[in-house]
Amino acid sequence: MSNQRLNKYIASSGLCSRRKADELIASGKVFINGKKVTELGFSVSEKDKVFVEGKFIHPVKHEYYRFYKPAGYITSSEDEKGRKTIYDILPENLHHLKPVGRLDRESTGLLLLTNDGDLANELTHPSVKVPKLYRVVIKGKITQNDIDKMYKGIEIEPQKIAYAQVDVLEIDKDKTVLGILLYQGLNRQIRKMLAYLGFEVISLKRIQHAIFNLDGLKRGEFKPIKPKQIKELRNFLNNLAEK
Repeated sequence: MSNQRLNKYIASSGLCSRRKADELIASGKVFINGKKVTELGFSVSEKDKVFVEGKFIHPVKHEYYRFYKPAGYITSSEDEKGRKTIYDILPENLHHLKPVGRLDRESTGLLLLTNDGDLANELTHPSVKVPKLYRVVIKGKITQNDIDKMYKGIEIEPQKIAYAQVDVLEIDKDKTVLGILLYQGLNRQIRKMLAYLGFEVISLKRIQHAIFNLDGLKRGEFKPIKPKQIKELRNFLNNLAEK
């Protein structure tokens, strides 16, 4: 390995993104060969011993997976309330991977898993506006006025405005099936927007994140993402950043 910037080296370990690495460096939590380093542009080689918050780190091979999350599981690795997590389903050799974004306990669908902190940050950072598509079933019938309100923005928390693009996919006598496209990642965003409008969510499933979908996956299943697909994803993200 040739010399590389310290923040990239830290990110390559899967610990965090480069932005977070810069924060760790600036706050004096990074030591190289026993000496504290706070210079953001510092370079390291493969011979250097790098410790972050007392933990020895080194670059690792990046891994990427698609996972179909079932209902009843949270996306944290641990839960103080003793609830089941996705890591109760995933094999132990994937427990070092982290979900890109979250799905709440009762929501289902696509989760991307990786140890690539930089890519995870790009996929979730508000400035990039990565599209995420959901299939949502609600009780009752939604109106065009409701759809317009979701598009124009709803204040789901003080000073937090949530936006969504909504398509009606199916209307039954007592329920409506919606396709909801988000470019944000606010906590329980869809549920809070619909609750504001007076709708109860029957089911919520993420069916697409960026260029990836659930094709070929059953609930609880996971599959590796190929290098070619990661290259396509990076091109997709680059195109988004240029808009």
